[in-house]
Amino acid sequence: MERFMIIGERIHCISPVIRKAFAERDAAPILQRAKEQIDAGAAYLDLNIGPAERDGEEVMMWAVQLLQNEFNNIPLCLDTANKKAIEAGIKVYNRDRGKPIINSADAGPRIDMLDLAAANDAMVIALCAKEGIPRDTEERLTYCTEMLERGMALGIDPNDILFDPLFLVVKGMQEKAPEVMETIRLISEMGLKTNAGLSNVSNGAPKHVRPIIDSVFAAMAIQCGLTAAIVNPCDQRLMETIKTCDMIKGNILYADSYLEL
Repeated sequence: MERFMIIGERIHCISPVIRKAFAERDAAPILQRAKEQIDAGAAYLDLNIGPAERDGEEVMMWAVQLLQNEFNNIPLCLDTANKKAIEAGIKVYNRDRGKPIINSADAGPRIDMLDLAAANDAMVIALCAKEGIPRDTEERLTYCTEMLERGMALGIDPNDILFDPLFLVVKGMQEKAPEVMETIRLISEMGLKTNAGLSNVSNGAPKHVRPIIDSVFAAMAIQCGLTAAIVNPCDQRLMETIKTCDMIKGNILYADSYLEL
């Protein structure tokens, strides 16, 4: 069994500090966030430069080389709506420790990201959506199947597609949580891999409640078959939960020190 894939979320342009660092090509804040996440156990780092319509290609190339040169070719998830920026990032990407992940395709206007992944032998996150939030589990599975068929027709190994059922905020959309769990279970039964943006679940909840919601939701999703997630690896409660799930599922051997892995 493979260990759960932890993709660190904290190099994100939504953060004023990171947005300013991208704009000024200031390495220090980006490297600090990267080190904190790697030290906490992230296997991949999500590099989210936002829409980056003006200078996205330059920013992505600079950031990819900065991170991989500093951290022994740490594998990256290239996260932007700017297709040319992703292409630029892939050109300078070092694959020694893992393929790049393209974040993300969907079954609608971003379906061509599957073509980009195929052309560059990259992994890709595939959102089970087309326009807005899917109505139910059946609609999610329809989009999953459409993207799987297109990806395979392009020659993508199904193991290189991480299907994202769309984790929705519990506060205000609580009734959708069981649908998400069922979608994960059904996709997993097809032998496919899944991924999610975990922090979406607790958005809007009080600060002291968010780590509890995130960690419990993660445990339940992992039991349903979730194989990867974009998370905050500096959340100790969450990381301890994920490591314990890996241990109970037999992905790692038990030792009294398993939390220190």
